Amino acid sequence: MKDVPSEKVKEYLDLFDGDVLQAVRALREVGYGKPAAPAAPRRPLSDEVLIRVEDLKKSYKVGKQHVNALNGVTLDVHKGEFLALTGASGSGKSTLLQLMGGLDKPSEGSVTIHGNKLASLNDKKLSEFRNKTVGFVFQFFYLQPFLRLRQNLEVAGMPARTKRPVRRERVAQLAEVVGLGDRLEHFPKELSGGQMQRAAIARALLNNPEILLADEPTGNLDSENGKAIIDLFEKIRNEFGTTIVVVTHDAAIAARADREISLKDGVLL
Repeated sequence: MKDVPSEKVKEYLDLFDGDVLQAVRALREVGYGKPAAPAAPRRPLSDEVLIRVEDLKKSYKVGKQHVNALNGVTLDVHKGEFLALTGASGSGKSTLLQLMGGLDKPSEGSVTIHGNKLASLNDKKLSEFRNKTVGFVFQFFYLQPFLRLRQNLEVAGMPARTKRPVRRERVAQLAEVVGLGDRLEHFPKELSGGQMQRAAIARALLNNPEILLADEPTGNLDSENGKAIIDLFEKIRNEFGTTIVVVTHDAAIAARADREISLKDGVLL
């Protein structure tokens, strides 16, 4: 890496047992080898920008402490793109994801989707946007333990007032897509961790969202199940054209995304 002392490179290579990719990412997280521009995407991007983030800033007050989570992020996410957001804990990744999904409002700047600035939408319009346009996947599965998998998936269609026959047909279709077609009558406790995360992804897709936002979706999974989730994201993007943004510490996800963007101290590297 350019401008990195050779002894520092050796130190990090030793730390990661010779894994160059991990060493480079770790060095960048602590400020070495900062790229002059974001890396080129791994596959051609659509000309259509679906999510436009402009000079986004977000501050919180925690007790007497003032925290700047984002310090002026500008970013375009293209239609059909699989984007990985990486960076150390506290870099602003999850805050950026939440603002993209309309789960929070920025202190300054804007997130625009289909010409609509999310911060300008009233509560009703914002709820409609989240129900119809965005699906959310989190590190924890949030499946109701007293409901069978079929009911857990169907619940996601209720706020959108999807008719029950349509919901049931969509649930069956998505269960097959994520490899759980034979598990619909099982309770969550009868599923493995990987199966529960696949169920959470199916639930997020129930209303056929254009955008899937995932926050550390493999954080509670072993490497084999983590790889299965990455495979599933690629399948979803390829079959449904879904735009996927994933916050991750997992180098395997970042390596297979179309593009990786790193943050540090609330700004893009």
